[in-house]
Amino acid sequence: MTKLREDIRNIAIIAHVDHGKTTLVDELLKQSETLDARTELAERAMDSNDIEKERGITILAKNTAVAYNGTRINIMDTPGHADFGGEVERIMKMVDGVVLVVDAYEGTMPQTRFVLKKALEQDLVPIVVVNKIDKPSARPAEVVDEVLELFIELGADDDQLDFPVVYASAINGTSSLSDDPADQEKTMAPIFDTIIDHIPAPVDNSDEPLQFQVSLLDYNDFVGRIGIGRVFRGSVKVGDQVTLSKLDGTTKNFRVTKLFGFFGLERREIQEAKAGDLIAVSGMEDIFVGETITPTDAVEALPILHIDEPTLQMTFLVNNSPFAGKEGKWVTSRKVEERLQAELQTDVSLRVDPTDSPDKWTVSGRGELHLSILIETMRREGYELQVSRPEVIVKEIDGVKCEPFERVQIDTPEEYQGSVIQSLSERKGEMLDMISTGNGQTRLVFLVPARGLIGYSTEFLSMTRGYGIMNHTFDQYLPLIPGEIGGRHRGALVSIDTGKATTYSIMSIEERGTIFVNPGTEVYEGMIIGENSRENDLTVNITKAKQMTNVRSATKDQTAVIKTPRILTLEESLEFLNDDEYMEVTPESIRLRKQILNKAEREKANKKKKSAE
Repeated sequence: MTKLREDIRNIAIIAHVDHGKTTLVDELLKQSETLDARTELAERAMDSNDIEKERGITILAKNTAVAYNGTRINIMDTPGHADFGGEVERIMKMVDGVVLVVDAYEGTMPQTRFVLKKALEQDLVPIVVVNKIDKPSARPAEVVDEVLELFIELGADDDQLDFPVVYASAINGTSSLSDDPADQEKTMAPIFDTIIDHIPAPVDNSDEPLQFQVSLLDYNDFVGRIGIGRVFRGSVKVGDQVTLSKLDGTTKNFRVTKLFGFFGLERREIQEAKAGDLIAVSGMEDIFVGETITPTDAVEALPILHIDEPTLQMTFLVNNSPFAGKEGKWVTSRKVEERLQAELQTDVSLRVDPTDSPDKWTVSGRGELHLSILIETMRREGYELQVSRPEVIVKEIDGVKCEPFERVQIDTPEEYQGSVIQSLSERKGEMLDMISTGNGQTRLVFLVPARGLIGYSTEFLSMTRGYGIMNHTFDQYLPLIPGEIGGRHRGALVSIDTGKATTYSIMSIEERGTIFVNPGTEVYEGMIIGENSRENDLTVNITKAKQMTNVRSATKDQTAVIKTPRILTLEESLEFLNDDEYMEVTPESIRLRKQILNKAEREKANKKKKSAE
């Protein structure tokens, strides 16, 4: 008979962005026996990174552990966004079951689908928590039906289809096994009990030779690189001589210098770990995801973990604009390269490849969000750099050139559905489904080439007057569609001079398009200061001041009134970029510019390009 470790449960919490997963983990921490009464828990305590807290998304998988009635529940918090799917897959290897959190109104979403598919493929046992049951528009019964349909569609087996459901309001700290909001009680016990009753306990084979697989990486200046993962078999103690089986088939021996266990939100040093434990190991500098630690006399590596390939790439360059070095702390190619290499230490879905220039690198990631968060993080750390327009990675599969396609789900008021359908059809999208969700709302599902979505979200928001909600996730590689897809339909307003933008100039340029800068902003030749209302680029002088004369004018006392400029965010700037433009990023500014700053040289290059075509 198989021996089990009844004192442990290993689970992952999966959900769509903003369905309340991190809030739920906070509540489980509060109501368990893990934190003492004096511990004040910050809101969304699991999101440790500033960008995560600001955007309300989880980028990096976190682990924590709670104690309940003598059972230790190890909880892995997973990213809800498919751009961080590389992490999701590896976490699924560490756990025995998943808690799927679904919004009681929004129901199942594309990212829910992505993460759930990964969990079902690993034969994990699911539990469904219908969250936000207190919403006035909650429709719990329909949402449970949607979840069941999704399970069937994703090929769940009979056991997985027989999932238990708990209804909760994480923000209020209430839960119940009934879908009636009136039955909610101020306790998380129904969730804890369901986890302990339904999620299988790990097998206790601690007396066999050790097998520990690295699923996540961390870095600490004090102990160096740390491998986080699960002890699948055997046990390990501090000081043990062990062998690391590398991805390339080679082996390296090392001594375990430190072991860490997870307690609440803390990582504490422990002396020993056994089969079923989730732990962190230090002692080996070049440890990598997917590698196995075993005893030196019984080397038996586990199958290598598959990591999703990047689908999008962009060029990162050293900042060489006229304002380079004025606002940043780290500006040289050596510093930028060191920072990109450091990111590779922990982000295994990222690729950084050198180019023919020492000041340029091709950086590939899982999507626009993945790369924009890296750029935003570097900017906050004091780096200056430039980036090119994102482009999709084309692959050759069985001799056929293929490009990534995304599954897009849109919720929009009915009056805008025609415009949305037309715009996605123009971007070579194929409509898969159209459902009226009531209250005058329509849900549209499309399969769209990923390059058709680059730069689409700003257009989509203005088309739906800000009422539309769009979610998309990588679906598959399909044969490449020839020709241009998407892209910007309007040209740029480009500064012809270097200096300060003046109100006088902006007043005369406004009628030509939309301005991106405030009066007084420092600009340089070749910098993009707005969007033209026509297709072509237009060079303008935004630094011209009003001529002063000693003749009194009849209009002297008129006050200059200009429209509020449209200040672009980092994501909007990335979306705006064309192939001949860069985004300049510094800790204080985000600027758009032409790759060739001088107007005459730019025109010469364009003529050359046209004659070559």
